[in-house]
Amino acid sequence: MRDILIASQNRDKLREIEGLIAGLPFRFLIPRDLGIDESPEETETTFLGNARLKALHYSRLSGLPAVADDSGLSIDAMNGEPGVYSSRFCGEGATYPQRFQEIWRRLRDVPEEKRTAHFTCAVVMAASGYVIFETEQQVHGLIVSTPRGLNGFGYDPIFFHPPSGCTTGELPRAKKDAISHRGQAFGKLRAFLETLAKGEPRP
Repeated sequence: MRDILIASQNRDKLREIEGLIAGLPFRFLIPRDLGIDESPEETETTFLGNARLKALHYSRLSGLPAVADDSGLSIDAMNGEPGVYSSRFCGEGATYPQRFQEIWRRLRDVPEEKRTAHFTCAVVMAASGYVIFETEQQVHGLIVSTPRGLNGFGYDPIFFHPPSGCTTGELPRAKKDAISHRGQAFGKLRAFLETLAKGEPRP
């Protein structure tokens, strides 16, 4: 069984990723498992840029293949904000209810059909100093005025997905994984890892 480092110190994220790519002959670790406590500063202006930065950083430090993701919400009527700053929107210590209030303050006078937004998830895998896999996936929807749903996390309760008829915070986990930006991106990674597991040459 080969080891792959998940480029995050968050064990909850490790469990989420393991659920999306379970059943493959790899063991997934986080940096802290190897005594690595430092995290790189996310200085890039794109999701792919930040994911590449993290994957390369942790792969170099650990000597293992490393998988990193970067994701966030982009709202068209807010010129793409919060975008790559989604986790820091309104300040590092802001709660999601506080962020929802600020978003709605800015969108209050925007017609419903123009409250378009999309989630983006970039996933990158690096090994031996090189990026060996990357993908970026999106899911499109609308921002609602009142948070709905206790499933999911982050901005899910205010992101309405028209094909599902509900917010992503209201979707059961399996359905959300099937349509979400993160589920799609890690589905692509899973297919890539399956080729590695079979010893097939990389595309």
